[in-house]
Amino acid sequence: MSGILRVLAVNPGGMTTKIAVYEDDTRVYEATVDHSREELSGFDTIPDQLDYRKSAIEAALKSGGYLDKSFDAVVGRGGLFKSIPSGTYFVNEAMLHDARTGYAGQHASNLGALLAEALRRSLGGKAFVVDPVCVDEFEPLARYSGHPEIKRKSLLHALNIKATAKKAAAKLKSSINDINMIVAHLGSGISIAPLRKGKMVDVNNALSGGPFSPERTGALPLIEMFDFMIEKEYDPRRMKKFIAKEGGLLAYLGSNDFREIEKRVEGGDADARSTVEAMAYQTGKEICAMAAVLSGDVDAIVLTGALANSDLLVGLLKERVSFVADVLVLPGENELVSLAEGALEVLRGEANPKIYPTGGAATGKGDVCR
Repeated sequence: MSGILRVLAVNPGGMTTKIAVYEDDTRVYEATVDHSREELSGFDTIPDQLDYRKSAIEAALKSGGYLDKSFDAVVGRGGLFKSIPSGTYFVNEAMLHDARTGYAGQHASNLGALLAEALRRSLGGKAFVVDPVCVDEFEPLARYSGHPEIKRKSLLHALNIKATAKKAAAKLKSSINDINMIVAHLGSGISIAPLRKGKMVDVNNALSGGPFSPERTGALPLIEMFDFMIEKEYDPRRMKKFIAKEGGLLAYLGSNDFREIEKRVEGGDADARSTVEAMAYQTGKEICAMAAVLSGDVDAIVLTGALANSDLLVGLLKERVSFVADVLVLPGENELVSLAEGALEVLRGEANPKIYPTGGAATGKGDVCR
């Protein structure tokens, strides 16, 4: 392709939809659309939000002067699909089906593929997703759960973890493919992944495993959890919501807003202080467990995600994990730029697009929606 490549990156979250327009590698427009709980409560399922979110994105593009522009690609955050290798994927009918039906669960990220396809029909270009949360690079031993009927799944903030690992490697004057590191994404959910030469070879399941987070329980004691379900007469669907949306700091302190909780700590709230320390305790313990996956051969520990902006949390984590390796703090989320880079690499012919769900190379026939 010749000329400027224009890409729209779309990152749907629980309460926001973030978008950015890139012309080649330059971000020329960015917007965050906030969604109130009242607005979202009117939808029975996450896929039902598609038209509502699409209209909100179009309004933001119109405000920025980009609604009438032509695009070479629309790229969305990938969702809870079948387990697939890392890479940039064409949005196809199989992916849209799994996004609509919630193949591996319902999450706002499932809207990424749906929005990319819906928007490219009016804006032009191709629809992609990059490194969905279901990226699976597990080594064989990581799949053992404790029972052959139940296998461990790879669910993590793959997009930001991969992008941040590349940045960390550059800071270390190395390549992601030449070093080992542990990357902890600290957000509404917490993903802690050991990367062996660029591969995310293990991870706590960010929806239901590892440490508790602002709104997730993390790994609960199983027998006690079943006793609780029996006592409360919770069915499995109710329990999934309890684990993914009603736990962590929200359950202990009544808020999932870490900035508010941090102010409470600064104000002398002892309960808030001890709860944040407990979250750091569990997170640090998980980071150190991942050092065992790498047999102690760890070149760096990397903290990223929104909560890595917290001096309080970062300080507590450094106290517990610095003995393993040097700690690099690269706060924030790199999803939008990572999405754009993945699409641009394909558009420029620098990377081959993949096909869902096999992860194989695109051949042209049946690769994309028509």
